[in-house]
Amino acid sequence: MPLDTNQIENILKHRYPFLFIDRVLELEEGKRAKGLKCVTINEGFFEGHFPGYPVMPGALILEAMAQLCAVTVGKKEGYVGLLTSVYSAKFLRPVLSGDRLIIEVELTQKVRELVCFKATAKVDDNLAAKAELGFIILPKEKMNLRGL
Repeated sequence: MPLDTNQIENILKHRYPFLFIDRVLELEEGKRAKGLKCVTINEGFFEGHFPGYPVMPGALILEAMAQLCAVTVGKKEGYVGLLTSVYSAKFLRPVLSGDRLIIEVELTQKVRELVCFKATAKVDDNLAAKAELGFIILPKEKMNLRGL
């Protein structure tokens, strides 16, 4: 089930300039997803990372992976998902302006409000990054960001 940017925004709270998924190409809600990030020179992070050699920061590649994980879990009214852990993150090639970043995520574990995913990001079938990501899904009324 493909999703466009408007449909993604209905699931995620993220908005430009911090929305890093342009399209969801495949989605098995609660199981796996495949998404697209079109990396363009117009993105603000390229101004400082790095002048003359525009490389997408690894932290933003992880953020794109995390956003696709959140889409996979789906929208539950009154709940918020928070990234809690990043394991085994590897960055294997630079992601440059003009690249089409294909991200794939797969749910590997779910225990109550905790969920874990394996995620990969590829450019032209070449692995650019991979990681294991953990999240907690909490009701908004139980969220106390200062006391978590």
